[in-house]
Amino acid sequence: MDPIREINIYTAKSRLSRPIADATHEIPEIKFYIMEVVTGKGTVGQGHFLAFHYSPRAVEGALKDLKEFVLNNRYEVFQTVKLKQDWEREAEYFGSPGLQRWAVAVLNVAMWDAWGKALGRPIWKLLGAGAAKVPVYGSGGWLSYTDQELLEEVREYQRRGFAAVKIKVGSKDISRDIARLKKCREALGLGVKIMIDANQGLDVPAALKLAEAARSIGIDWFEEPIPNTDYAGYQLLRQRCGIALAMGEREFSVEALKHLLARNALDLWQPDLIRLGGVEEWRNSAAVAQAYNVPVLPHYYTDYDVPLLCTIANGHGAEYFTWVEDLLDNKMVIEQGYAYPRHGAGWGFRFQEKYLQEVK
Repeated sequence: MDPIREINIYTAKSRLSRPIADATHEIPEIKFYIMEVVTGKGTVGQGHFLAFHYSPRAVEGALKDLKEFVLNNRYEVFQTVKLKQDWEREAEYFGSPGLQRWAVAVLNVAMWDAWGKALGRPIWKLLGAGAAKVPVYGSGGWLSYTDQELLEEVREYQRRGFAAVKIKVGSKDISRDIARLKKCREALGLGVKIMIDANQGLDVPAALKLAEAARSIGIDWFEEPIPNTDYAGYQLLRQRCGIALAMGEREFSVEALKHLLARNALDLWQPDLIRLGGVEEWRNSAAVAQAYNVPVLPHYYTDYDVPLLCTIANGHGAEYFTWVEDLLDNKMVIEQGYAYPRHGAGWGFRFQEKYLQEVK
């Protein structure tokens, strides 16, 4: 027996933190929460999630409540499924989706890290791998960028060998979106794919209008054009917009995926590791997508998604931001548009202590 004997909670701010904006949010800072588990034998595992500036007292309250629950019940690090089941029964009164699930998911990720380290194996090898590298695309293109900032970002991705980039859309004036996309296409040429993301900021008519205007530019896929609950809208868009549709990052379960599959309304599934509840739920959703031949293109968490994508048959690629990598002790290798899973035990990295601020 080697139960979890200690849990630590930290925050860390990206060294690249600055105000950014998409079609629906203005974001003043880029911040993470880190949950760390320590076993009786001294094995340490970490997990983190991207929090920005949202609801820090509520986030910290959920993490502290879960910490107390786990330490009172003496779970071992391999008991990821049992802990989640127990916690969701405990948290049901206020609703398991939302912050309660974020909390248990980041703990799940930390437990997998500790379990991999206890066994001396990387997680992607523990789960059974079918690939040893994953295509990545460069993400960003924020609406708050000047044209110069936008072009500098996409050119830098191209210089690094990325074969695809994603640009934010959903400006109040559609002509601005089209002008930005045209400038990116001119700067990148035809050898780099361009994707667009409206962050649910459009309605169906506006999304159709934008898609029609953008098709001639050469857009590979269109992410979250409309609110994630408008399944009929996604069905109509997939029939008429002429660009592949991607969504999934806002989902706390596979229910939306099942609705969209039933309507033949989705081309790419974008699971969020933390919102879904951790490693098992991420993989469960990928299995549902695979049953319908829908590729998986996860949301944000490159350092976790790359090793997980190596373990499924329908992985399409991973999203890449630069925000977290300078905070870590071991950067992921990314070369010529591919990311390689780390070979160290667990997830293969930790946060550098100098960037961690403990949450009391």
